[in-house]
Amino acid sequence: MKRLTSALLGSALLMLAASPVHAGEKIFTAKKCNACHYTQGPAREKSIADQLAKKGPELWYAGSKFQQKWLQAWLQDPKPIRSLKYNSLTVNNPGNHPKLAAADAKSVTDFLMTLTSKSVKSGFIKPKKNPKGRLIFVKKMPCSGCHAFPGKKKFKGGRSGPSLVGAGKRLNPDWIFAYLKDTKEFKPVRSMPVFKGLLSEKNMKKVAQYVASFK
Repeated sequence: MKRLTSALLGSALLMLAASPVHAGEKIFTAKKCNACHYTQGPAREKSIADQLAKKGPELWYAGSKFQQKWLQAWLQDPKPIRSLKYNSLTVNNPGNHPKLAAADAKSVTDFLMTLTSKSVKSGFIKPKKNPKGRLIFVKKMPCSGCHAFPGKKKFKGGRSGPSLVGAGKRLNPDWIFAYLKDTKEFKPVRSMPVFKGLLSEKNMKKVAQYVASFK
């Protein structure tokens, strides 16, 4: 029995070692993207010190979070998503994220889109300018205290969190809902509140629909 177990383990290790590395992952590593972003889940942060040690957001669920077309374009011409520098409440974002050539951006995007979370279920959320969702976003929570969002004539909201302007093109609507529903799974250490217990699942869906409609 021990010999059989050892043989099976050996075979599994050989298969793992023989697994080809995604071309985009090779570029991701060669460009030293992994110096700021980790791609293996689950979330690693256990304390505030862990969060402050990070240089950029985690990407282990990038394929569930982002829309592929947006991500590929952004990697070629990155514009700041945060007004403030990552992990800072006082320093402006320098906007110095490295650019990738078109071919590299496609390969890296293809790789990142393979990184998904089982917690994000497809087909739950459709973008919609939901009045109840807007009321919760602007007044009840209010999410607008930390996140910029599009108003009728100009952008509104806070600067401490990532901007949600253009969220309809950037974020997967189903990920928005999953993130609201179980924030701790994606970010155990965060300044964003946990909505479970504060909002019903129905109202979380309304907020997700509203955010997913942002242009």
